[in-house]
Amino acid sequence: MPRRRPRPAPFRPALGFALALLAAPLLAARPLPEWRLDPVHSRVLFEVEHAGFSQALATLSAPEGRLRYAPGRWEDAEVDVRLPLSRLDFGDAGWNEAMLGRRWFDAGRHPEIHFRSTRVEPIDAEHARVHGELSVRGRTAPVVLEVRQNAVKRNPLTLRRTAGFSATAELDRRAFGLDAAPGLVGHAVRVRIEVEALRTRGSASPGEADAPSETEAPATEPDDADPQFP
Repeated sequence: MPRRRPRPAPFRPALGFALALLAAPLLAARPLPEWRLDPVHSRVLFEVEHAGFSQALATLSAPEGRLRYAPGRWEDAEVDVRLPLSRLDFGDAGWNEAMLGRRWFDAGRHPEIHFRSTRVEPIDAEHARVHGELSVRGRTAPVVLEVRQNAVKRNPLTLRRTAGFSATAELDRRAFGLDAAPGLVGHAVRVRIEVEALRTRGSASPGEADAPSETEAPATEPDDADPQFP
């Protein structure tokens, strides 16, 4: 007489849900890869109305900071960035000197701008709102960045794992004590941010190993590298 095959155990939704709840903290506990800002390919552009004639433009280059980020985990991401005011550039030496003076940024006493995220609001796989605190001239106010992830992949030139982001924001300069010349300079400041970040050593994504070239540029460039374009 043939033996009967045992029937499969019935699926119990409650059991599956309980297992998912147990697994969720473990997934959330996995550390995010850490990334260091590339000062050469990261820059902030400021735009503010100048007496109704034009939009005055200034840039801040060579930011310093780190990100914690993995694609698909926007809500766990963190960012901490500092911008040295010594790199502020309005395109004119005299104007730069005036803007760094005590009437404006007071860079002698407050030599940098600092942004620290407090939470990240995912929108979709490539977009998020990064809520944070911006400190300028000794004052701190909330700011929201509209962020787009451009790419997370190995840079074909350096062979290093690189993440690229674009972001925009709008703020009121008066919130930071920058209230001089109200009849000549607009209150609203529009900000555009372009960032590239390099993954730090030993900070691979779960299940992904760091390549030997992950922390240092290769000794020789690829054959198709353009030496004039770093």
